[in-house]
Amino acid sequence: MDFLSPVRRFDRFQRRHRPTAVVVAVLKKFSDDQAGHEAALIAYYGFFALFPLLLLFVTILGFVLQGDPQARDAILNSALKQFPIIGTQLRQNSHSLNGSGIGLVIGIVGSVLSGLGITMAAQNAFNTVYAVPFKGRPNFLSSRVRGLKLLIVFGLLQVVSTVVTGLVAGGFGGVLLFLAGILVGLALNLVLFFAVFRLLTDDAISTHELRPGIVVAAVLWELVQLLGGIYLGHVLKGADQTYGIFGTVIGLLVWLYLGARVVVYSAEINTVLTRGLWPRSIFDPPTPADRRVRAALAKVQERDDKQTVDITFHPDLKEPVDPANPEYAVAPSPAPGERAQSAPLPEGAEAPSTDPGASA
Repeated sequence: MDFLSPVRRFDRFQRRHRPTAVVVAVLKKFSDDQAGHEAALIAYYGFFALFPLLLLFVTILGFVLQGDPQARDAILNSALKQFPIIGTQLRQNSHSLNGSGIGLVIGIVGSVLSGLGITMAAQNAFNTVYAVPFKGRPNFLSSRVRGLKLLIVFGLLQVVSTVVTGLVAGGFGGVLLFLAGILVGLALNLVLFFAVFRLLTDDAISTHELRPGIVVAAVLWELVQLLGGIYLGHVLKGADQTYGIFGTVIGLLVWLYLGARVVVYSAEINTVLTRGLWPRSIFDPPTPADRRVRAALAKVQERDDKQTVDITFHPDLKEPVDPANPEYAVAPSPAPGERAQSAPLPEGAEAPSTDPGASA
């Protein structure tokens, strides 16, 4: 009995139907690019950036509200009380909440450095997804200037988007306010991810090709924010302080990791759709799209203009082959918008013989 028979049938089915083929292609390319590691790195820097940002927030709060204890208590007893780790400590020590010059400097420097870590990890993820060779990636200074621009835009828009979505998830207002909050959050997310995709993607990729990923990322990010607000407002609300601390940390880690995967998956969707990298095969033989993806991954290793990586594919590894005369090859670097076509035999080459006694 062939236990893989259902999978083989599904493989044949998905190759013939575009919607299923695109989903399989995105999942396979995500795996080929090892994009899960890139998403985990983005989430790691995101978690690391939380604490300098919180220090900066608390310091600014101390400066602004130092002479207004009523406003200070109102803030500390509203949204912040949902965070067992920070909210409880701030409320217990609200009388000593004063601005600190040292805290302000440390918060700013820590936020910028950790924020740049997020943008650098995201840039590396996008370059991997789009198979940009190392020789074509931004240099040390350009990548950090680009990351700083994104950090400013992302920070401002994300604060507004999170506040709007948090109010909606917290149940403030009626149905109309709920729908309005979601629409405003989606609009802000569209602007946010337009900036993210445009600043992090190589300039050779046109903005038109980025649209599918921007829309998908905006919708999925809104869902992730809503889930985070519901988790804080309902799941952790009734938990005691001990379990609330664990729940908050685990929730933050999951939320950041899901958000990072949303961004990377959206970039993968762009490359699959705009370069026609479907259908992909689950079993042999590989499709032209399989060869294009594998060739592009190999070309990524080109470090400078003096190095060229050539890719050769052989139809049957069981047969002896002559590396100087490959049976077929494939163009490794599709232009933006180019679809993956069947790879023809090179001029003068003959198709491999099916005769077991024939010599290659």
